Amino acid sequence: MTRDVVRKARLSGERTEDIESLLSSMEADRSIAFSDVLVDMAHLVMLTRQQIVHEDHAKTLMKELLIMYESGVPPDAFDPSYEDIHAGIETVLTKKTGGDAGGRLHIGRSRNDEVATCLRIRTRDIILDQLEALTRLRSVLLSVAEGHVTTVMPGFTHLQHAQPVTLAHHLLAYEQMFSRDFDRLLDALRRVNCSPLGSAALASTGYPLDREYTAQMLGFDKILINSMDAVASRDFAEEILACDTMLLTNISRLCEELIIWSSSFVQFVTLDDRYCSTSSIMPQKKNPDVAEILRSRAGTILGTFVSAITIVKGLPMAYNRDLQDLNPHLWRGITNVRRDVDLLAGMIESAEFNRERMAEEAGKGGTTTTELADTLVRVFNIPFRTAHHIVGKAVRDGSPDLANLDKAAEEFHGKTLSSLGVTKEKIDSALSVSTSLSVRKLPGGPAPDAVKNALLDRRTELEKDIELIANKKSYISASLDELLKQARRIAQL
Repeated sequence: MTRDVVRKARLSGERTEDIESLLSSMEADRSIAFSDVLVDMAHLVMLTRQQIVHEDHAKTLMKELLIMYESGVPPDAFDPSYEDIHAGIETVLTKKTGGDAGGRLHIGRSRNDEVATCLRIRTRDIILDQLEALTRLRSVLLSVAEGHVTTVMPGFTHLQHAQPVTLAHHLLAYEQMFSRDFDRLLDALRRVNCSPLGSAALASTGYPLDREYTAQMLGFDKILINSMDAVASRDFAEEILACDTMLLTNISRLCEELIIWSSSFVQFVTLDDRYCSTSSIMPQKKNPDVAEILRSRAGTILGTFVSAITIVKGLPMAYNRDLQDLNPHLWRGITNVRRDVDLLAGMIESAEFNRERMAEEAGKGGTTTTELADTLVRVFNIPFRTAHHIVGKAVRDGSPDLANLDKAAEEFHGKTLSSLGVTKEKIDSALSVSTSLSVRKLPGGPAPDAVKNALLDRRTELEKDIELIANKKSYISASLDELLKQARRIAQL
């Protein structure tokens, strides 16, 4: 049976398959194998620079690490008999370079700070992918909204017709929600992108490491100062799971509406066939399956978040092996979020919205009666609550026409509306969808001019966010390019 270089001296006896399967993190570690190669390269460059490892040994090791960087981690390193990918890579390197060289790579380092660094690198990359996907989704929402500034539709509360809005106004509500998801992820990235490398097992090390140098080469913004916190904390993983749970919850809400809107009852939208399935028995069916699966994803990621935070909640300082069991939940939770966001963007971009059906429903259910009450307040100086009672009673009696309004006004106001100058024409104007929309022109309202201003503001914010992410990725890319340059220099010594 294969023995890794970590275990063979201190411990004896062969493990059973059950013990190996329990202790091995190899499957989850596939997500961080490439990150581990980067961490090994950065650590070795630093050890050479600090004259802790001789250039001859560094050259031998770096040549093999560059092969892994360019060709991938060899299958042998993923042998399940190794406890993790870190032991697997070190064992493979030691076999190829000999113990005199291979045994020096781990100087001043523990698997504790090594894995924490790898987790943060991989999580950072995933967050950046999610942020880019969110900018694409937001761009689609804005583009579709720009074509529907005057597309009227009913707004709902309690799933009941409430007040007229526009499709653009409705879509802008989601763009604003997703912009907050963007901000949460961006803020989480600030805490993720900190380097634990050099903290060793928990108490740092006596070797003269340059932690700032390795952090810079790996594209981190700074180092985590306290060595115990650096190896033992996983709140960055909990935070990204929490952020993604909220993101997928927002996605679920929009998908729920698309599902309802695409039904035969509502017919507000027709989803592209690519995002739908049919029945195995009912030939007429067109089911919004992608939207339904996306709706379910919030429940899946919430489960991973609860699992992760429960694993950590009772752990004393510093590192505990329980943390290994957190990693599968992290990857299961966050890996496919970018895909989910892009699928939603594609579904909205390709959807056909039924303007006629939306307009048909916009004024139903008394959606404009609020404006009628407001008109009684603004034009005829009736107290709002009295106006509310008058209109509500008229609706209860069958219709907010002048006869019913007069009858209700006598009961609640002591005089008829007709005596105040209210006419059928003024009532009809107040009850029109166009009037209800046009007067709601405050910032953030559904009036066309307000929506156009909002679109301009949101587009400006989006462009800033796109530039910000491009700059962050450029910084990380430049850092890794420098790491690769230094690694190749050492390999050619």
